[in-house]
This record gives sequence, C-alpha cells and structure tokens, in this order.
Amino acid sequence: MRVLLIGPAWVGDMVMAHSLVQVLAAADPALELDLLAPASTAPLAARMSEVAAAPVLPLGHGALGLATRRGLGRDLRRRRFDQAIVLPNTWKSALIPWFARIPRRTGWRGEWRHGLLNDIRSLNATALPRLVDRYVALARPVGAPLPDAPPPRLMAHADSARALAARFRLETDDPVLACCPGAEFGPSKRWPPASFAALIRQRIAAGWQTWLFGAAGDAPATADIMDALTAAERERVHDLAGRTSLLEAVDLLSCCRAAVSNDSGLMHVAGALGLPVVAVYGSSSPAFTPPLGAEARTVSLDLPCAPCFQRRCPLGHLDCLRRLPATRVDNALEALLPARGCAP
Repeated sequence: MRVLLIGPAWVGDMVMAHSLVQVLAAADPALELDLLAPASTAPLAARMSEVAAAPVLPLGHGALGLATRRGLGRDLRRRRFDQAIVLPNTWKSALIPWFARIPRRTGWRGEWRHGLLNDIRSLNATALPRLVDRYVALARPVGAPLPDAPPPRLMAHADSARALAARFRLETDDPVLACCPGAEFGPSKRWPPASFAALIRQRIAAGWQTWLFGAAGDAPATADIMDALTAAERERVHDLAGRTSLLEAVDLLSCCRAAVSNDSGLMHVAGALGLPVVAVYGSSSPAFTPPLGAEARTVSLDLPCAPCFQRRCPLGHLDCLRRLPATRVDNALEALLPARGCAP
C-alpha cells in the first residue's frame, strides 16, 4: 500500500507524527510512505527510517499558493497513492491529496473539508485528549480499538555529531545538559532566561556543562541567559542558538545526557532521541502535548489561570512561569538521572 502523509508545520507536531508512521508501518510491512511537509519540518522525515520520500511543500506558513498546490498534486499522481492522511486541520492542507486524485483521503473534520476528504473523522476530544493519539487514530478504521502510541524515535548521525562538535569546539568529557529556552508559539510558553541561568548554575556546581539550543529567533533569550552568568560560568556554557540547522541540532542533542526545555519542538526532538527530558509548562497543557519519551517529567505550577493557551499572558504577569523556581526543575532532573547513570 502507498500512503501520502501530509505533515504539520510545527516541529513538535512533526516529531509526534512519527508515532503514526510507526503504527502504519507495523500494520503493513510492505508499506510505501511518503511524507509531504513544509520546509520548516520536512527535514525531520530523513530521520524516520520508515519514510520512503519526503517532498517539500514550497510555501510559507499560512500561504494558500493554490497554483503551487495544484501543480504539486498533479505531479504526485504518478505515485498512485492508495491513501492520503492529512494531519493539519486546515482546508488548504487537504487540497494536494484532492488534486493528486488519491482515492482515500483521511483526516479530522476541520475547515470546510467535505469533498476534499472522503474518509472524514469526527473528533471526540475527551476520548483522545493527546495530540499524538489523534494522529495515531487516523491509522485505524472508525470505531476500531486504538493502539498505544509508540514514542517517536528519530535517528541521529554520529559522524555528523562529531564533525559539529569539532566545528563548535565542543567537548563531551563532562555530562552535557541541553537547554532549550525558546518556544515559537509565543512568550507565554517561555520560562524566563534568569530561571534557566539559575538552573545552569546548579548544574555547573554538579560538574555539568550546558549547550543552549534554539533557532535564530531564540538568540536574544540565550544571550540573556549568558549575560546572567558570571565569566567563569560562561566557560561551561556554549550558545548554539541560530548556529545550526534543524538536523544539526538533532545530531548535537544526541550527544547530551539530558534536556530541560519549554514546551517546544526541541523538547519533542530530545525525547525522540531518548534523552531524559524535563519539560516546563506555562500557558500550555502537558495533557495535550506531553513529552513522549519514557524518561520524561513535566513541571508546572498548576495555577488557576493556567493553561490559558494564549501567546501572551492575558493577565500581564506570567506568574505560571516566573514563579517556577529553578530548584524545582533541577530536582525533577535529578529524579530522572540515577536510573540512566547520568551522574558526572
């Protein structure tokens, strides 16, 4: 069977899509699966062993690009897919499978998609509270028992990691904590830089070093973290924000012993690499998009105003994150480390 998977535009969602990919592959050993996604997330398909091809949707986030979608859909007709599974809920995301004349087009009910999808599902959000389970459910017929979602697993390239470590003059003799202080969604998901700095200070005292990960847009946050540290402490920290591609970040994360992250795409990447992960939650909910690795902890204050799912704190104080002490995050990290043997 040939399946075209329409992937999401957010890195974390793309990582979680690998749970669906694994379920599809387990059900059909002869599966040929292509994964179509925007340039922001398509590179991750190269680290999913079950994916045969990963064509890139050459459109920016939110762009309709009707002519582009029509042309790409027509090009995909020659692949003769049996089924398309559309993960985003937007109307435009269902256009390419329709233009490609794929006979079975599966997805959740969304924006005016009747006709574009012909295997359309109605979501019971109470029965499927986690996004990953909503993805996996699309692999099964309506009403069929839902399999457990296998945790995502991304491949890392050791040769690339060694070359990158040499390029950035990174050493791995001491245990490395990956800190991911960004969150593309907005500031209401970002633990303050001063809090990350306090955590890093505690890890340095325990003999660790820290690598800061993020996109170019996260560089101001990582710069603030560095500014909050002493000159001696900065010797134990490497700021990589904006200096790596997504796949380079994957390979460097694989060198780390553990990760502390906001609710972000890199949180899911770290978990999919098998790292112990402590995830900090403010405006979002760990019930919806938790880290999926076996060695993961979530930390939040559970304030009455949270989760609000807003990009910016509607009350103006961001107490859900500002009041969360670094000691609590460090304690959660320590609780994960003994079982893995990550002590320095």
